[in-house]
Amino acid sequence: MQLLKDRIKKDGKIRSGNVLKVDSFLNHQMDIELFGEIGKEFKKRFEGSDITKILTIEASGIGIACITAQQFSVPVVFAKKNQTKNIAGDIYTSKVESFTHGRVYDIIVAKEFLSANDKVLIIDDFLANGSALLGLAKLVTDAGAKLVGAGIVIEKGFQEGGELVRSNGVRVESLAIIDSMSEENGVTFR
Repeated sequence: MQLLKDRIKKDGKIRSGNVLKVDSFLNHQMDIELFGEIGKEFKKRFEGSDITKILTIEASGIGIACITAQQFSVPVVFAKKNQTKNIAGDIYTSKVESFTHGRVYDIIVAKEFLSANDKVLIIDDFLANGSALLGLAKLVTDAGAKLVGAGIVIEKGFQEGGELVRSNGVRVESLAIIDSMSEENGVTFR
C-alpha cells in the first residue's frame, strides 16, 4: 500500500534494536483518514471471506481493528493482557511475547465472544517475531472458530515472524513489508 509506505518513509523514526517508531500516525497518535484507507485495503484483500469477527490484541491494534470492522460490519474482540474483574467465567488464554516490550503476556478472551460459528480475521499493527499473531491464532483454534487470515499493517520482513506464521498455515496480508531499516539508510520495502 503505497500511501502507507510513503507515510512510513516521511514520519517513521528508526531506533536501535530494530525499532520503528510510527507513533505519530499509527500506534499512539492515530491518523484516522489513513486508518480508513487501511480498513478499505483489508476489506479488498479479504473480500468474500464471510468474516464474522475481527480479533486483535490490546492496545495498538484496537484502533485499526475498529476501522477495519466498519468495512466488514462486524464486531471487534480484543485479547486483554491482564485478567480483570469484568472478565468472569470461562476464558481462552494464550501466552505471547511482545517484541516491543520485551516481556511475556497471558492474553485472554472471554469464551462468550468467540465461538465455533465464527470466521475470524486477525488485525494487528506490527508483525515482528510472530508471537502475538500465533497467540491470537491459538485463541481462534481453541474456540473452534475458522481463522480466515491476518491483516498486518507493517511487517518486519527481515525478522522471522512472517515466515513462521505463514509456515503454520495462516494467510497473512501485510500492507507494508520492510526488507531492511537503519538510522543511516532509512527503510526499504519489498
